[in-house]
Amino acid sequence: MMEKADPSQKLYTRMRLWEFPDQYVVEPTDGSCGSCLEISRMDGSMKLIDEVPECSSVRVPKIQTVFGVIGMLKLLAGSYLLVITERECVGSYFGHPIFKVSSMKFFPCDHSLKNSPAEQKNMEAQFLALLNVAERTPGLYFSYDVNLTLSAQRLHDLGDESKLLPLWRQADPRFLWNNYMMEVMIDNKLDPFLLPVVQGSFHNFQSAIGKDIIDITLIARRCNRRTGTRMWRRGADSDGFVANFVESEQIIQMKGYTASFVQVRGSIPLLWNQIVDLTYKPKFEIVRIIEAPRVVERHYLDLRKKYGNVLSIDLVNKHGGEGHLSEKFANAMQHVVGEDAKYLHFDFHHICGHVHFERLSILYDQIEDFFIKNRYFLLNEKGEKVELQLGVVRTNCIDCLDRTNVTQSMLGRKMLEFQLRRLGIFDAEETISSHPNLDESFKILWANHGDDISIQYSGTPALKGDFVRYGHRTAQGILTDGWNALTRYYLNNFVDGTKQDAIDLLQGHYILSVPRDMKPSSQKGGIETKASFPIALALIMTGLFFSLLSLRKVRFDLRNLLYAMVWASISLGIAAFVRANGRMFCNRPSLHQSKC
Repeated sequence: MMEKADPSQKLYTRMRLWEFPDQYVVEPTDGSCGSCLEISRMDGSMKLIDEVPECSSVRVPKIQTVFGVIGMLKLLAGSYLLVITERECVGSYFGHPIFKVSSMKFFPCDHSLKNSPAEQKNMEAQFLALLNVAERTPGLYFSYDVNLTLSAQRLHDLGDESKLLPLWRQADPRFLWNNYMMEVMIDNKLDPFLLPVVQGSFHNFQSAIGKDIIDITLIARRCNRRTGTRMWRRGADSDGFVANFVESEQIIQMKGYTASFVQVRGSIPLLWNQIVDLTYKPKFEIVRIIEAPRVVERHYLDLRKKYGNVLSIDLVNKHGGEGHLSEKFANAMQHVVGEDAKYLHFDFHHICGHVHFERLSILYDQIEDFFIKNRYFLLNEKGEKVELQLGVVRTNCIDCLDRTNVTQSMLGRKMLEFQLRRLGIFDAEETISSHPNLDESFKILWANHGDDISIQYSGTPALKGDFVRYGHRTAQGILTDGWNALTRYYLNNFVDGTKQDAIDLLQGHYILSVPRDMKPSSQKGGIETKASFPIALALIMTGLFFSLLSLRKVRFDLRNLLYAMVWASISLGIAAFVRANGRMFCNRPSLHQSKC
């Protein structure tokens, strides 16, 4: 029997945070008559109190407005309260406002740290640096009134008793970004303060088709089971959970009807990785290949349980390292393929190249039967189910960003046209491109969607985004892709390691402890502490500059050929040294087991 919640006990939408010397007090200020939350700054313990304690000349508090309590994170010697300090309303989901986190902040409950050993203080300081990174986590969304973790179909299928539960109890734990940080507050039964947060994307727009107004929303929900950054989280874990798994839902509301279409993306579900080593494209490493069938089977069992039939589209290259990975994937899929699970390889780069993305129509022709047969979710004007989505298309490339987003936007366009014909808005041959305003807004919607997902995984907007945004490749888009590719290289090698540690810390993937024999680091100075990528890059570029300068003068003086060779040798030597000693250049603390 499910535990029922008091429907009148809503989430607090605005609060005042009082910072006393020995405690924090979170006071609801949205007109609710609820209790205040008191948090000890000594040990992070919590309790509800009736009112804010009296102030005095000795206990003068700082006061600020907050818009939600995300959770509490316990480290070695202290606990840290994470709250939302700024928010932005970005639209509505079934009539309820959706907010984006604009700013959030950790508040320390670490007074006990004063009496901790020196090595514990040093370790805590490293964790605190990661919390500063975590405060800048992009793409966080929330609602006080509606469960944002569930698609329209799953939300509609919630039982009456489930709908009476607090939002965090209704939530799909896969998409609950603050799942781990809420645990302490859940133990303390603080339902009005427990705000579910989703990482992903949320965009919508309205457009007119004749006299009809269509409202289109696109939502991304990022899974927290194997979350991380591009090179530092690849493939699957032994339970079949994959990196960069994202559920994308396209919703239209028109003439009282609501239609929803869900797609998913995720890394190739094998045990594989790319060890960051300063090469532009590290080698793919498949580990424990004997376990591949079991891992793939677990992954697709979970997909079928949650989405029904599955069509898996693999967009990677047929040759090279990608081809080897794709071959192993296809072999493992032989144990899974059946009536409810299908696999299709489509060599995106070979067929579409870098500019002919309209050739994706070849792919659509191959999957159209599955696409139409498995439908979409549809509610009529009375809120009654007319259609159910019976299956899902799972798309992957290597990063599940650029090729994947181009493909998913094509499928989203096809489904929207299919739905508008069903609703009698479009004629049999009518397309979105025949309505310029709708066409432009729809392209921008999917381009922004792809950029958001890409920024969270790679640190840059999506490549090939100009095709999604404009319907064709542009010279500016190709140049932007080149810049973003170089930026990704820099971030992969010198930033994302630290970001990965911060993500793992927030998700509870660390076992926090200090070894008994741990000693404070005595290493001061030395090349490890002084070496940095900008210095190395500057030296290499200087060497190349003088090499080119000398080559230009060779026809006047052959000695310049020798100079050019010397400068080129110096540049190559520095590059080789950086390559061989990559770890010392990587901006990454020694908290994680992964190699640099």
